[in-house]
Amino acid sequence: MTMEKPQEGTEAIPGNSHVPAGGLHVPEDCRAVSEVLSRVGDKWTVLVVSTLGDGPKRFNELRRALGSISQRMLTLTVRGLERDGLVTRTVFPTNPPRVDYELTDLGRSLLEPVSALGSWARHNRPAIQSARQRFDASAVE
Repeated sequence: MTMEKPQEGTEAIPGNSHVPAGGLHVPEDCRAVSEVLSRVGDKWTVLVVSTLGDGPKRFNELRRALGSISQRMLTLTVRGLERDGLVTRTVFPTNPPRVDYELTDLGRSLLEPVSALGSWARHNRPAIQSARQRFDASAVE
C-alpha cells in the first residue's frame, strides 16, 4: 500500500473525515461520497425526490409540480434516479401507455436528510446572504 502525500498547504481537520484505524485516507470513501453528492446535490433531484415523497406521480404530474423543468431535464433526472435505485418506473399497458414514478425504500430513506438540508438552507439563507454581502464589500475595498 502506498501512502499518498497530502497536498502542500493542507492539513487534516480532526473530526472532519473518517480515518481508518491505520490512519490512512481511503480514496474509495471520497469517491463514494462524491458520487452520492453529485446525484443528490443536483437541484432537480432534490425537487423530484421531495415531490415523489407525497406518493407516485405520472411524468406530466411531476413536470407540472416542478414548474420550470424541461421535459428533457426531467427525463434525465428520473433516469438517473432510477439507475441509482432511488426511483422505480412502472409502465402500464394502456393506450397511450401510462408511466408512474415512485420512490423506492432507498429513495424514501433520502427524504429525511433532503428535508433537513432544505430546512437548514431556508433557516440560514439570510445569514449566508449577509455574509456574502460583507465579503463582497470587503473584496472591493
